[in-house]
Amino acid sequence: MKRVTDPAKLLMDRLLRLLRWRVWLAEKLQPTEWQVTLMWAALAGFMGALASLLFAACAEGVHQILTKSNAGVIESMRLLPWWARLGVPAAGGLLAGLVLMLGKRLFKGRSSTDYMEAIVIGDGNLPLRTSLVKITAALFTIGSGGSIGREGPMVQFAALLASLLGRWRKFSRQQLRLLVACGAAAGIASAYHAPIGGSFFVAEIILGTIAMESLGALVAASVAATLTMQVLGNADTLYAVPKFDLHTPLEMVPYVVLGLTAGALAPFFLRSLRLAESLFVETKLPLIARLTLGGLLVGAIAINVPEVCGNGYAVIVDILNGRIAWVALIGILCCKWLATASSVGSGAQGGVFTPTLFMGAAGGYLFGAGVGAVWPQAAIDPQAFALVGMGAFLSAASRAPVMAVIMLFEMTLSYEIILPLMLCSVVAYFTARGIDSHSLYGDALKRKQAEEPNTVLETGLVRDLIKADPPTVLPTARFAEIAQLFLKVRVNNIYVTTPEGRFVGAVSLHDIKPYLGEPGVAELVLAGDIMREDFPRLRPDQALGEALGQFLQTDVQRLPVVAPEGNLLGSISKNDLMLALVERKKPA
Repeated sequence: MKRVTDPAKLLMDRLLRLLRWRVWLAEKLQPTEWQVTLMWAALAGFMGALASLLFAACAEGVHQILTKSNAGVIESMRLLPWWARLGVPAAGGLLAGLVLMLGKRLFKGRSSTDYMEAIVIGDGNLPLRTSLVKITAALFTIGSGGSIGREGPMVQFAALLASLLGRWRKFSRQQLRLLVACGAAAGIASAYHAPIGGSFFVAEIILGTIAMESLGALVAASVAATLTMQVLGNADTLYAVPKFDLHTPLEMVPYVVLGLTAGALAPFFLRSLRLAESLFVETKLPLIARLTLGGLLVGAIAINVPEVCGNGYAVIVDILNGRIAWVALIGILCCKWLATASSVGSGAQGGVFTPTLFMGAAGGYLFGAGVGAVWPQAAIDPQAFALVGMGAFLSAASRAPVMAVIMLFEMTLSYEIILPLMLCSVVAYFTARGIDSHSLYGDALKRKQAEEPNTVLETGLVRDLIKADPPTVLPTARFAEIAQLFLKVRVNNIYVTTPEGRFVGAVSLHDIKPYLGEPGVAELVLAGDIMREDFPRLRPDQALGEALGQFLQTDVQRLPVVAPEGNLLGSISKNDLMLALVERKKPA
């Protein structure tokens, strides 16, 4: 005889079986929102590494097409005739200008594509199309030998993917901004094989805080990006340098002088870039003409000094290994400075991180050679001064000495140089800060913050962090509806509201555990029967510090926000609250 199966009973049995797994995972693993954030940060790091590899491959493809050579940028330029050395960077500038002009016409009125702005004063939302336009324009400038770094568009690409990931997952504003910051850290870590340096770059320069609430996620992203690069890319040390020795403590005196020198020169380097930008603007040329002119100037210099092409990485390696005579280096340094100012001033898309390292390496080597000539008994090694000069100049230009020291150590893995590097970087930092308030990355952000002072948190109250439309059920909702909602949404508490929207309590995932083994009883259970009427709640006018005190009194990761008249306004998470408190404590 064929047995008739009740579909409703089958559905209830299936729901109960799935819920038992859901409760088991919640009790055994107990994943908090912070742990989930670390998981998404690691995924953003993985995607950032893939973005960096893709950009590097595309830039190499553009370079091969324009130069018909598979060699490096400098070597390719050496192989070209003089007219091609002049024309290739100009053609790159022209193509970059065409891309930017076309993008501006197609995508009018779009929001800013600056990832730093999106992290610090924005909502973490980076527009897809205009960001891709900016990245594509950078491909032509970098692929044609422009005197600019590739780390800028790499970080932009990684931050863009992180922003898309967060928007897809409907992250809150605080979480989305943190995820974009994780993408930026992954981009730096991928470009320089420096996971700690990438984390501190974003924490110290962009976020302005090394609080664990944000640093933990940055580290997770940077480590994931570095591991991905080791598997799919090149895992070697970025700058392989010979072993250095500190022969006598008296050698620290020249390093202090080097710190003072780097700290004094870095502000002038930054001023020259701003001056070049203003001079190009004063020409009143269209953007295409300005970028073409910038490329033409780089090409004109490259006719006799091809070392100015590219970001300067290959020349830095030669400096650190003593393969360039100091006389030739003087000319290369001056020409590279002029070429970088031409590329940056024309509006070329790219970074200046590696060119800044070049300035420090060249200046440090020349300073070391001069000290060796004056004090030959000390057996001064100019290469050691070049390495320390990189960190000192970066510290002075970026105003981030901790990041500079960590970054240089990770890029070279030279522990012997750590003492003079730390001392020199700190001296350079304070010297530069005393001369000029401008920094490599802070000017644009300070200007934006002055224009929009209330873009981060308007009042510092709970209502600033409310996430609307949390999962809710009516008091008359049956167990099956509650079960389906728990399986659909990754929350541990479902709020119970009246048809008018009045908050009356919450049903916890653990509250339904006694009914998982009794299908017959579960079918009779309503939300009003098992809800907690004394569930903790927040008011929209509460200060963030007061709200944190309520979070600390309970193990709940998300609390409802209820209006004075009793209506449910939304909810806020403990993770968002901690990030907001850290944000409000940042130095101005």
